[in-house]
Amino acid sequence: MFFKCENFQKAGAFKARGATNAILSLSDEDAKRGVATVSSGNHGAALAKAAQIRGIPVTVIMPYNSAKIKFEAVKSYGAEIITCEPDQISRESALQEYVSKTDVAVIHPYNDERIIAGQGTAGLELMEGQPELDAVISPVSGGGLLSGTALAVKGMNSNTDVFGAEPEGADDTFLSMKAGEIVPNKRVDTIADGLRSQIGILTFPIIQRMVTGIITVTDAEIIDAMELIWERMKILVEPSGAISLAAVLKEKSLFQRKKVGIILSGGNVDLFTLPF
Repeated sequence: MFFKCENFQKAGAFKARGATNAILSLSDEDAKRGVATVSSGNHGAALAKAAQIRGIPVTVIMPYNSAKIKFEAVKSYGAEIITCEPDQISRESALQEYVSKTDVAVIHPYNDERIIAGQGTAGLELMEGQPELDAVISPVSGGGLLSGTALAVKGMNSNTDVFGAEPEGADDTFLSMKAGEIVPNKRVDTIADGLRSQIGILTFPIIQRMVTGIITVTDAEIIDAMELIWERMKILVEPSGAISLAAVLKEKSLFQRKKVGIILSGGNVDLFTLPF
């Protein structure tokens, strides 16, 4: 197994990639308007940090039950925070309401081609280091990382399979792949707070076309993988980051005797509320 440790990334997660690409792609006119987004924390923090490069004001819509450490990170990079209810409809409607009042530019956490392209650089770098990987596994929520990873990995080696790892308590991508169309989550219940979003209308077609399969795992399996990473690898990951290893451990026969690339997507975890 070859690990892409995005928990060492700026702002603590892979989100720095897409956020930086999106911020640097803004026209001067759009940059002056400021930007807004919706995020459980990692994308918001990454966007706020990237915006410092150009002196752009940022507003982040966050579910009120986001992790304390993620609230603190977003604030530390100078963003304004507006809280909302912890469901997809509330998140999106709060964002649209704010944008209609302010006319700021929107940088969506995954339904944005600039974000998808930026996130894909993690997979690109992984393949540059290990071009003969048999498989690559990425977490999936809104799908920015997984769709970007699939584009990059398949562009480097068409024989490499790409899999998504998804919590059973937020398995809309798994259900959508089976149905052949987007199936919304009826409920979201998972410890992986970074994986509670709904699959996106831009990301799903890419995933549908290029991803071999979605592996769902329980919260207990995520926690076991997270603890294993902390104990054996001596590095800090959050539940959303540990899910890719959890998927391999659950489907050992699928990956036996194969070279597998695993994206550890982030390490923003509250040390006072560890699940193990």
